[in-house]
Amino acid sequence: MAKQERSALIVGASRGLGLGLVRAFLARGWDVTATSRGEAPALSSLSPVAPALARVDIDDDAAVTRLHDDLAGTSFDVVFVVAGIADGAQVPLPQGDRATALKVYETNAVSPIRFAETFADRVAPGGLMVLMSSVLGSVSLNESGGWESYRASKAALNTLARSFATRHHDAPFGTVLMHPGWVRTDMGGPDADIDVATSAGGMVEVVEGRLGQRGCVYLDYRGETLGW
Repeated sequence: MAKQERSALIVGASRGLGLGLVRAFLARGWDVTATSRGEAPALSSLSPVAPALARVDIDDDAAVTRLHDDLAGTSFDVVFVVAGIADGAQVPLPQGDRATALKVYETNAVSPIRFAETFADRVAPGGLMVLMSSVLGSVSLNESGGWESYRASKAALNTLARSFATRHHDAPFGTVLMHPGWVRTDMGGPDADIDVATSAGGMVEVVEGRLGQRGCVYLDYRGETLGW
């Protein structure tokens, strides 16, 4: 039997977890299309297999629409929206800059859902729309506080994703909110629990195991369900 070819669109893949996901999907034989806002030398230099590359800023609706049009006729088993920011995350919300907090909300919650809505028709039957969330987006698990604007943006993403999944309840794909773990990236810092390869490999394995399943779930990189 011929090997089944699977394809993924990784949105926000120039570095960190996005780049790690590209590597992990390619290593498992997937065809990958990766996006970045600007130049992405780490992506273009991947070998022996490099992903197809595209430019998009998910905060720019017109750019997202152009990408959608450029990919006309193409469907993906997985659309994975990774892009996100943590500007001012360690400043308590009342003491922080209002514009910064609103930008975090836009990029982490509003833009991923708007991207998902635009690309819902690009998810193949049995495929998945995956949105990079965080355990910090769990309201029930927030017992320590901190990272207030970032937490709120990811909690908002989780809520909006459930509404997205309900809106598309008849669509032949599932929705996954993914917590990557505490990862040693620019955002996670050098003292984090795991490296990018461990997180990305785990997430890809979880995603592969969810193919063909519908509904909306909130999982970590080990496949464990998180409390909303």
